[in-house]
Amino acid sequence: MAPLLDHYGYLAVAALLFLENLGAPIVPGETMLIAGAIYAGAGRMNVVALGLVAVAACVAGGCGGWAIGRFGGRELAERYGRYVFLTAKRLDRAERFFASRGALVITFARFLEGLRQANGIIAGLTEMPWARFLIFNGLGAVMWVAVWISAGYLAGDHITAIYADVTKYLLYVLIAVAVVIAALIGRHLLRRRRSTAGVS
Repeated sequence: MAPLLDHYGYLAVAALLFLENLGAPIVPGETMLIAGAIYAGAGRMNVVALGLVAVAACVAGGCGGWAIGRFGGRELAERYGRYVFLTAKRLDRAERFFASRGALVITFARFLEGLRQANGIIAGLTEMPWARFLIFNGLGAVMWVAVWISAGYLAGDHITAIYADVTKYLLYVLIAVAVVIAALIGRHLLRRRRSTAGVS
């Protein structure tokens, strides 16, 4: 990342974060953000300016992803989704899920590789309202940028060890969240089955 930062500075950070949040899967936006934070810790960049540029790029990229999903995603998904078992019925279920829990997913998606790139497209695909997405997209961007800028700025050369620890413990948290969500879905299905049995 150093040559890009040396030659393009904040523009390099903005470009990579925008492309990553737009949906590009191999763009090293997170690495660039951490590298920029290390530069800021060494006095080579302004940490406040870096944070503002990073948040703006993340929000803009996420909104671009939302537009891709919203205005082209559903049609493409219904046309080609059968090849990956994505039916119209499953898309309807995804829309209902995002209507009730999408805010939580959007807020924390950036902390997961894969979801960070796709969260805007998924939100647009499931037709999450623009204003709602914008709010939680912005909240997630601020949280994510604050975590990695703080880590890079304060940790300097120790960032690799800190990154490994955060990733490890984040995995445990996500497993716990997945278990809770599975339990809630199971309870919902059980109640629905009982309700159907009672009617019949």
